[in-house]
Amino acid sequence: MQGDAMDPASGGAAARQAEQDGWKRAAADAALAEVASGMTLGLGTGSTADLFVRALAERTRQGLSVTGVATSERTASLARALGIPLVDFDAVDHLDVSFDGADEVTLPGLSLVKGRGGALLHEKLVALASRRRIILADDTKIVAALGVGTIIPTEVTMFGWRHTAARLAALGCQVTLRPAAGAQPPAPFISDSGNYTLDLVFATPQNPTQLAIAIKATPGVIDHGLFIGVTDRVYIGGPGGARAADRQ
Repeated sequence: MQGDAMDPASGGAAARQAEQDGWKRAAADAALAEVASGMTLGLGTGSTADLFVRALAERTRQGLSVTGVATSERTASLARALGIPLVDFDAVDHLDVSFDGADEVTLPGLSLVKGRGGALLHEKLVALASRRRIILADDTKIVAALGVGTIIPTEVTMFGWRHTAARLAALGCQVTLRPAAGAQPPAPFISDSGNYTLDLVFATPQNPTQLAIAIKATPGVIDHGLFIGVTDRVYIGGPGGARAADRQ
C-alpha cells in the first residue's frame, strides 16, 4: 500500500543520522585509549558522551577499574545503570581525565561551544578540575567560526533574568529563554544547577576570547558555553574512522 512506503526524505535523514552515530562511536572508542585503571574520570553530557559511557562500561565489565564524576543527572543515571561507580565531585581534589562531547569545535585551537544539552556549568567545572581534557566529536561539529547563526548557551540567575537578557542583547545578539522540552503548560528549562539558560545567536563571527569575557562579565550571568583554551585533545570521528587533533 502507498501509505506503508517510506518517505524518501525521511529515509535519507535516518541514514545520515545512522552514519553520524557511527562516527560518534568511532570517536568514543578511540578515546578509551586515554583510560587506565585507577583513574577518576569526568563523564560529560549529551549523545556522544552517552556513547563513551557505554563503551567505558563494557571495559569495566572486562576488568577496568575506574571511578566517574557525572556532569548531569542524565549521565549519572546512565552510569549507575551500567555499573560504573560514581563519586561526588567535591569528594575528589582533581580528576585525571574528563571526556565530553561538543556542539562546535574549531581547529587547531580546539575552542568549543558546549551546553546545548543543558549542562554547561557542570561540564565546565569538571573540565577545569581535570588534569587532561578530551572532547569527542564527529566531522559535522568542526566549524570555521564558533556560534555564527547558532546558539551559545548561557546560564543565568532566575532572578532578574529579563534584565540579564537585555544586557546580553546589547552585545549584538538575539536572546531567547530556553523552554523545557515538552512541558505542559510551557515553562522555562531549568539546569541541574537550578538556573535558567539563555540561548544567544550572533549573525556574524565574533572574537571568541573577547566574547567569552564580555558574556561572563554581564551581571546575572553564571557561565556560558564558550570553552576557550580548555581542551587538550579532540577525537574526531568521520568516514575514515577516528583521528586525534591536539591543541596548537
